[in-house]
Amino acid sequence: MKRNIILMACLTMALTACVQANKTNAEEQTAQSEQPQKTRRFRTDIPLDSIRLSDPCILADKATDMYYMTGTGGLLWKSKDLALWEGPYRVALTDTASWMGRRPQIWAAELHQYKGKYYYFATFTNEAIKIDTVRGNVIPRRASHVLVSDKAEGPYRPMADPTYLPEGQPTLDGTFWVDTDGKPYMVYCGEWLQNWDGTMEKIELKPDLSGSIGEGKLMFRASSCPWSREVEDGKVRPNKVTDGPWLFKTGTGRLGMIWTSWVDNVYTQGVAYSESGTLDGPWVHEAEPITPPNFGHGMLFQTLEGKWLMSVHSHKDVGRYIRIPNLFEIDLSGDRLVVGGKYVPGRK
Repeated sequence: MKRNIILMACLTMALTACVQANKTNAEEQTAQSEQPQKTRRFRTDIPLDSIRLSDPCILADKATDMYYMTGTGGLLWKSKDLALWEGPYRVALTDTASWMGRRPQIWAAELHQYKGKYYYFATFTNEAIKIDTVRGNVIPRRASHVLVSDKAEGPYRPMADPTYLPEGQPTLDGTFWVDTDGKPYMVYCGEWLQNWDGTMEKIELKPDLSGSIGEGKLMFRASSCPWSREVEDGKVRPNKVTDGPWLFKTGTGRLGMIWTSWVDNVYTQGVAYSESGTLDGPWVHEAEPITPPNFGHGMLFQTLEGKWLMSVHSHKDVGRYIRIPNLFEIDLSGDRLVVGGKYVPGRK
């Protein structure tokens, strides 16, 4: 009997240890999933111009006194001074059971702070799902979408709605704006590969940004722009591409949008202003681009000290595309956006 009691006690202790180990492992896995994950290429003290990144978006977060940068690829970098960065971290957690599948491509990610939370606007593409074929181009499922986090550094997770925009329309480069009606909106591009004249559109979002409301509405088409041109069949025509919208207000309260297209084979950024002061426009484009050639997909932010900057990427073709984040000084004090010289962090 005594031997049986000892065996029972040993078995109970072993089972308790096993349960505790499983509980510890589960807690560790949960804790890891709540933290941004370092990638194999993680480094510290990286100069800004040593990072290869398309569509760079920078959030200056006063809560942590840090800068967070993301863009195409779904990765994130951190910095205390804009000059030296650490990363990349993997921060976008998608629903593998949704239309995105297990490993969607992630383009043009943006970080936005709104009502105490942080939101990750990005374009997700699942190449395994084909939604259309236009003029010989097979178009995969691609759409702008929103993830959420309690922290600027993420990780960012899905919300209630698996779909924000129609599944049969390829959309990209969604950004965020609260209009004069107090309602939140996503502004996004309808891809030219399907409509053959890229669009800029808006759609209302739910109050917590967890989904969309109603249908998208047209703001303008690529062909309405005076500076964006291409040569087709020997004739100069409007370029078809709409890309990278970002909304802002000038010092006088004028609503503007920077966005990117092409002049022939040169990646170029311009600006348009809303005559009504709302997303409904009408939108009037300035006649000339606002940045040097081969710079584009910009966004605007204030440094932790309050200085306004524009983040863009340079765009070079050297047998393959090389894209590097760049900063420009800007002036918003008047009635229009004025782009100054390049800003080099850490240089006085």
